[in-house]
Amino acid sequence: MFISFEGIEGAGKSTAINYLAGFLQENGHDPLCTREPGGCALGRSLRSILLDARTRELSSRAELFLFLADRAQHVAEIIRPALEAGQTVLCDRYTDSTLAYQGHGRGLDTEYLQRLNQAATGGLQPELTLLLDLPVRCGLMRAGERNRLEGLVVSEGRFDAESLDFHERVRQGYRVLAEEEPERFAIIDASQPPEDVVLQCRSAIESHLRQRGWGLE
Repeated sequence: MFISFEGIEGAGKSTAINYLAGFLQENGHDPLCTREPGGCALGRSLRSILLDARTRELSSRAELFLFLADRAQHVAEIIRPALEAGQTVLCDRYTDSTLAYQGHGRGLDTEYLQRLNQAATGGLQPELTLLLDLPVRCGLMRAGERNRLEGLVVSEGRFDAESLDFHERVRQGYRVLAEEEPERFAIIDASQPPEDVVLQCRSAIESHLRQRGWGLE
């Protein structure tokens, strides 16, 4: 089973993934938690470029292809082998991030981005995508506090520093994607306390499993 987690900065994806990995493990699944960028060795090198606030004057297309390089290697090295081994993959960001950030946020053509995503992944798509949605100002406040606590203000603050309008376009882009594929997306109200957010995510996963007759132990 392949589940992706999407949302703007500060949506709480990492917290949800950590909880759900434990929940799935307790119920007979073998979860693998990974992320983009940075889920493989190449991705960790690219992450330091893509998210560092000191990375300046990176063109939208250069940014795009660095993310795609990370994704292609990530799928080949980590995600596809894990799925073939019967693991459940929980991925913090995947192809929808490209459509939301580089498409709706940066203004690149989304049909073009879909073709590039297809090439980078070999057509591998999540069975379920949990979209953690919340107001932009709330998300940015959370992200800023997280970065300060973890000492990431410079090392992973590049997207946080984008304009409010940029993040609003990204959020709206995610909502458009969810409307286009309602059978794959579950929208989670991430403005609630973390314990309520993870329960919503858990409910969405349980519903997905029941629909496919897999169930939980």
